[in-house]
Amino acid sequence: LATTEIDISKVQPGQGIKTQWRKQPVFVRNLTPKEIAEADAVSLGDLRDPETLAQRTKPGHKNWLITLGVCTHLGCVPLGIGDGENKGPYGGYFCPCHGSMYDTAARIRQGPAPKNLMVPDYKFLSPTTVQIG
Repeated sequence: LATTEIDISKVQPGQGIKTQWRKQPVFVRNLTPKEIAEADAVSLGDLRDPETLAQRTKPGHKNWLITLGVCTHLGCVPLGIGDGENKGPYGGYFCPCHGSMYDTAARIRQGPAPKNLMVPDYKFLSPTTVQIG
């Protein structure tokens, strides 16, 4: 498997970056305490694809959410990672193709997408470097 190393040292809380891994977009988001609290407050019963934020992040790094930037409906690239992009009503991501809406933990909340944005295999090599793959 190909791997990609990402420097996350400049990503401030509330910001995100888009990179690539295996020719697919990857979203790396540094969640704020408010975004973490919003994600943790959601009842799993309200989710189409029930997963906690803790299940989607690494222990000790709950603020770092890393997902593929590919809508699980038909593969469009959702908006929300870039400054000023539409994050949708749940504060996460909005897919402009067919209206799927994801929350701050990149979990599907509304629209046709059947699953949450996928979390790729990754590990922290240091506090500021992540290896995907």
